[in-house]
Amino acid sequence: MTKVNNNYELPDHLKLVLSKAKKLEWISLLYLISVVVLMYLTMGSSQAMKTAWLEDALSLSPSISFLIASRIYSKGPNKDFPYGYHRVFSIAFLTGSVALFAMGAFLCIDSAIALIMKDRPTIGTISISDTQIWMGWIMIVVLVYSAIPAMLLGFKKMPLAKRLHNKILYTDAKTQKADYMTALAAIVGVLGVGAGIWWADSATALFISLSVIKDGYKNLSEAIKDLMDRHPVHVADKTKDDLLDKITNEVKQWVWVEDAVVRFREHGQVYFGEIYVVVIDDDISSSEIEQALEKIKDFHWKIHDVTIMPVRSLLPYDYTK
Repeated sequence: MTKVNNNYELPDHLKLVLSKAKKLEWISLLYLISVVVLMYLTMGSSQAMKTAWLEDALSLSPSISFLIASRIYSKGPNKDFPYGYHRVFSIAFLTGSVALFAMGAFLCIDSAIALIMKDRPTIGTISISDTQIWMGWIMIVVLVYSAIPAMLLGFKKMPLAKRLHNKILYTDAKTQKADYMTALAAIVGVLGVGAGIWWADSATALFISLSVIKDGYKNLSEAIKDLMDRHPVHVADKTKDDLLDKITNEVKQWVWVEDAVVRFREHGQVYFGEIYVVVIDDDISSSEIEQALEKIKDFHWKIHDVTIMPVRSLLPYDYTK
């Protein structure tokens, strides 16, 4: 017997969390647009600045994806999508991961070619009120601007992502928290050029691109595992969600259950799955199963769609051993 939580939106206490997350993503979006524009206007021929600029441009993707997905996920199921639209968050996570990995690979190749070809970037000066100012200082100011607000936004988003069990929001928060590393590396490259170390710029760009590839590969791996119906994991440390063990223990305490196996998979922020039970009495009534489904549905907000199936043996369904 199957029980579906007919409330396709989040519980009331989490709707406020989602609303706050949306507000932060809108702020991030407007802020990142300003960063991208300023970096484009100041990057000149610096490979490190170009790489940092492309990374910041790409970082618009998680915010946009989250905002779009958050408008779609709560739509009810229909004949074409009988399981609803919850997995739109998983798709957004996959799309962002592919884009990050692909851009990292492109930046790595581009930076390596510049290093091999011994491209020697030049950073000129700008005249303001008859005063000559080295453009490198302006680049550094813009890089600092690209890092500090992003870090603050990342710190604010992190706890919200954990409460919502939202991986694209968590990835966005984690990336923004680490943006200072990209900015610091680009600053080193700019100062290197100013000191006459021609290769510092391309070497820094290569370092940044390898960091982007690493993050892209890690996120892509997690997104693919989720879409392959891996057991649910925590958004932060990727360990198995202990909610599954709690549900298993709960079910095994029911007086009419001899043994049980719980199997769930992630559909965006919520879980879909099955509970296979060996019953003590073969005459278990449908009303008892319905009451059990209600208990599981109310056990935690993440449990959205669950089936309880009485079986004679757990052997075909127990993959935990």
